[in-house]
Amino acid sequence: MLAGLKPSTDIVERRDAQRFEPAHSDYYRGRPGRPLKLMLQARHDFLSIWRESDYRDKVSSMTLFGRQLVVVNSPEAIRTVVAKRHENFERKTPQMRRALEFLLGDGLFISDGETWKQRRPLVNDIVHKNRLPFFGRIMEQTTGELVRRWESLADGASVNVLFEMAGLTAEIIARSVFGRDLGEDAANAVSEGFESYQSLIDSINIGYFLGFDEGLPVLRTPKLRRSVKRIHTIIDKVVEDHLAGRGDHDSMIELLVRRQQRSPELKLDVVALRNEAATIFMAGHETTAATLTWAWYLLSRAPWVEARLHEEIERVCGDRPPRFEDLDDLVWCKAVIEETLRLYPPVPILARQAKEADRIGEIDVKPASLILIVPWLLHRTEAFFPEAHLFKPERFLPGQKPIPYSYIPFASGPRVCPGLQFGLNEAVLCLAILAQRFRLRVPEEHKVEPQCRLTLRPRGGIPVTLHRR
Repeated sequence: MLAGLKPSTDIVERRDAQRFEPAHSDYYRGRPGRPLKLMLQARHDFLSIWRESDYRDKVSSMTLFGRQLVVVNSPEAIRTVVAKRHENFERKTPQMRRALEFLLGDGLFISDGETWKQRRPLVNDIVHKNRLPFFGRIMEQTTGELVRRWESLADGASVNVLFEMAGLTAEIIARSVFGRDLGEDAANAVSEGFESYQSLIDSINIGYFLGFDEGLPVLRTPKLRRSVKRIHTIIDKVVEDHLAGRGDHDSMIELLVRRQQRSPELKLDVVALRNEAATIFMAGHETTAATLTWAWYLLSRAPWVEARLHEEIERVCGDRPPRFEDLDDLVWCKAVIEETLRLYPPVPILARQAKEADRIGEIDVKPASLILIVPWLLHRTEAFFPEAHLFKPERFLPGQKPIPYSYIPFASGPRVCPGLQFGLNEAVLCLAILAQRFRLRVPEEHKVEPQCRLTLRPRGGIPVTLHRR
């Protein structure tokens, strides 16, 4: 009897000469009316619980162990949730809050109400578009260092590209947030600590479905505590250095420190600064690392797209390395990243908790219900993206524009990711710099499997071989 409840995931991947359908979970085909099996499947892989009928323009509702779940997969209804009725749906779910509170405290990503309203403008200022050229220099320099390290390896050397991209983006965000090199050991400690933390967090907060509107606290096991301590030890030291006047004048953290000194009512003490630093660091390095990893996989399996990428880089940059100032001309590089974000949104599930009774589309919503906006579903809905499972960067070339609220890899509305432009520019620039010098090849026999924990990663990373161009 229990064997029938054992979860598994079937992965689909297809390609021919000029068409590529990259790895994704097959449609769910389990019998309806089996909530326990559905919950077990969701704990195993949240991306594999969706039936073919879920990939449609609609709002639907179901009850799971007495808790109402509303899946919002219609752009106009998404606009209602994230913009028109934002204040009723701004709160992250108990699952997300409980999963991250040990690591991020009251950081911007999981805060709401007055704390969110007070701190959001601060973070907006820190990653403001006017500062992007300064950050662009950091991106160029750090990626150039990776180019030189890869050039020191033998042609055809094997690496795990997820780990390589995590190290690259961790160092970029460290230099941007903290104003100085973390160094390989510290950057790896933070990356590995977060990777360990993700692996230990359950995808479902069972307490929420058993009637606890706030969910149940995550069990802080010794292993989980060690993961958090690795991260907090490094970030605390940097924050304390800044407070003692030993920080870089232009770093993100130094800007927060100066803002606190001018406005003591903000109450940005060491813990609050650490929480915001950890939030910016985690959001800034993890999501871009995953995006770049997926992009290398897609280019490896679609050489006709890669050839066009190389042609553009050569035409725009010649033999010199791509620079921040080239981004406006690297339209195909940007289209590749945006299509990657469509197929593999870094946060594939945007979940909210209703504060009060409401109405979404034709669905009456109860207080404390779970509202699910699932970019994984939304971005693969044929009504919004024809041939939605195929890798087609041309969807995002100039003149092409998705239906509003149908493409939301960085969320949308007031809670849109404040680092959107930072992350997008970073991904495009890093891709261009590395692709100019290297082709990355995923072994034909390697089976890629998307895995949704707190973010969307390939299970176990992706092995590649490096080939000089």
